[in-house]
Amino acid sequence: MGKKPKPDIAALEERIGHRFGDATLIERALTHVSAVPARGARFDSYQRLEFLGDRVLGLAVSDLLYAAFPKAAEGELSQRLAELVRKETCADVANEWGVGDHVRLGGGEAQTGGAKKVAILGDVCESIVGAVFLDAGFEAVRALVQRSWSERMLKPRRPLRDPKTALQEWAQARGLETPVYREAGRSGPAHAPKFVIEVEISGFAPTQAEGASKRLAEQAAARTFMTREGVVDSNKERGPS
Repeated sequence: MGKKPKPDIAALEERIGHRFGDATLIERALTHVSAVPARGARFDSYQRLEFLGDRVLGLAVSDLLYAAFPKAAEGELSQRLAELVRKETCADVANEWGVGDHVRLGGGEAQTGGAKKVAILGDVCESIVGAVFLDAGFEAVRALVQRSWSERMLKPRRPLRDPKTALQEWAQARGLETPVYREAGRSGPAHAPKFVIEVEISGFAPTQAEGASKRLAEQAAARTFMTREGVVDSNKERGPS
């Protein structure tokens, strides 16, 4: 029963833009570790496909960036790559593909909204990339990435420099100490915590911000600090929604 495929898997394949010759690949790519027996979980879930897809996606995006930005230096290409393959970007792509209704989850994950979690959606996106690679090779992956990442590649939704990097560079340019980040609080249930992070630079009052992960809270705290000090304009730094 647990392995019964979704009846509208063909519609999902159409949105992805790839019809699988081996249907077991897409089924496995959509199966979370919680949905299979413990003994076979590592092999029947998407974990191995995610590992492969992460690497293949990085290569495909790097290939496209290299061609699209012939005058960009290595540092800029690295920043663009990091933005395009980050978990949140992959989750956005997965949402555009509409994978949420197809992800197979165990009872606990399903009850806590696992099909909407950024981490799981991002993993599934990577696992689908890995499945396409095994099913049809790199050119099929490159075409997939071209379709689903091109607009993001040409029009980044966020500044290329993340707020933490920008704040550190600002501090270094003025001979200031490196920003220090501390966890100032935590709230919410275990499956959906909220973190409050404080950032401080010697000689300046600290700022705090909240996020769904420590990393996101740190970025928000850095952005708040720079906005307060007039380093960036809050509307420009936020970027298009």
